[in-house]
Amino acid sequence: MKNRYFVAATLLQALLCVSFIFFMAPCDKAMGAGKAAYTVVDHSEREILQQTFARPEDVTLACLSCHVEAAAEVQKTIHWTMIRPTDPEKKTGKAGISFNNFCISLSSNEPRCTSCHIGYGFGDKNFSLGSVEKVDCLVCHDLSGNYRKFPAKGGYPVTEPAEFEGVMYYPPDYAVIFKSLGLPGRNNCGSCHFFGGGGDGVKHGDLDSALGNPSRELDVHMSPEGGNLRCQDCHVTRKHLIAAREYGPVDTAGSGVQIKAVCTNCHGEAPHKDGHKANTHVGKVSCQTCHIPAYARKNPTKMSWDWSAAGKLKDGKPYLEKDADGNIIYDSKKGVFTWGTNIKPVYKWYSGAFGRVLFTDEVSPETPVDVKKVLGTPGGDDSRIMPFKPHRGKQPFDPVLKRFLAPHIFGNDDTAYWTHFDWPKALKAGQDALGLPWSGKYIFVETVYYQPITHMVAPKEQALKCSECHSAEGRLSGLAGTKFK
Repeated sequence: MKNRYFVAATLLQALLCVSFIFFMAPCDKAMGAGKAAYTVVDHSEREILQQTFARPEDVTLACLSCHVEAAAEVQKTIHWTMIRPTDPEKKTGKAGISFNNFCISLSSNEPRCTSCHIGYGFGDKNFSLGSVEKVDCLVCHDLSGNYRKFPAKGGYPVTEPAEFEGVMYYPPDYAVIFKSLGLPGRNNCGSCHFFGGGGDGVKHGDLDSALGNPSRELDVHMSPEGGNLRCQDCHVTRKHLIAAREYGPVDTAGSGVQIKAVCTNCHGEAPHKDGHKANTHVGKVSCQTCHIPAYARKNPTKMSWDWSAAGKLKDGKPYLEKDADGNIIYDSKKGVFTWGTNIKPVYKWYSGAFGRVLFTDEVSPETPVDVKKVLGTPGGDDSRIMPFKPHRGKQPFDPVLKRFLAPHIFGNDDTAYWTHFDWPKALKAGQDALGLPWSGKYIFVETVYYQPITHMVAPKEQALKCSECHSAEGRLSGLAGTKFK
């Protein structure tokens, strides 16, 4: 089956191209509908909003007096649970027992790691995921740019001006915000997704602040000079469920039609002109492979993070070192970083799913461990060749139990690594928070974390030429299932 979503996508286009009700359908743009529309509604005159709000939760309760189903819908999503919806055992996701090679683990580090959570007060493992008043409506629906969460308050904004790492944060001006509520814009999504992994462009490689208003050369879909698409134009949304490549599909418009966020939803199975040889590639080569020749084409992205080098001090204090471009290359709290721009992806067969290593898995680390492994097989019906960013790490590992370890990093207590730079105390506290054993021994092991490259689509004139793959030393040289000479 070349693409099991093709029929669904065709039906979806017929259903959604007549209406903007569900955040605009992708086909609107494919048919030249023009610039993205935003629904901005002045709520400031609503009686229930004519009050002084002592708590952010009170704003949510006011929203729910009209939007009665919204919080319950949000609480069914990965943005709320931080658990992959395809995982029946609830082990994978930021709130599970899987991990990454950036800041490693949310557990015991919640006040810092949940600064992007779409809720209020996720300060520890006892946070109530069932409390509707804890849903943060404004982080997605404020279009004024006035609303900001504080980076170390478990998802809360500040109530008094406060500084964090040299940046001032101010209490929300609700009077301004209520005049500018609407469908999420690109910068609403970007306020978290552009800064994943702890900074601008750190994690993904194809998502950073440059996409807030990109040139056509950087992203032909998002640029005002191109399609001027919003995130929802591809990540179609229904009842706060958002279509994605891995986590979809969602039932859009209540139609029974299921869809994931894939290029063929708009461009079809034969996106090139009739008879073009590239149309024969669609079943086995993702569009991104040819149309994203490089990632991090404007802002740099972090390519590696070595935790083993953390902990060095100058005059008894932590310090930073930067390269000539201003990128941090050493941080006492985090270790050594490397950065890159205009990076050629690596290519793998991808089925739309990943395998994750868990803190409970025994691992033999003779070679770098794929802690986020690309799943797919050459010739598999659902597999296509796809570009990826490999982020390389070096992180703590128990050589006796042969398991990765979860450090307690953030906090004011004497076991937090960023406070006292004591790995044994930090690792014991982190493992205790997860209820997992630790032998008392630790080493650092190399890891790889693969991120799919699917944004920063270049103009068609910059697409890869045939010879860049179809040659003995081409981009796909050595990839299983390919014989390009």
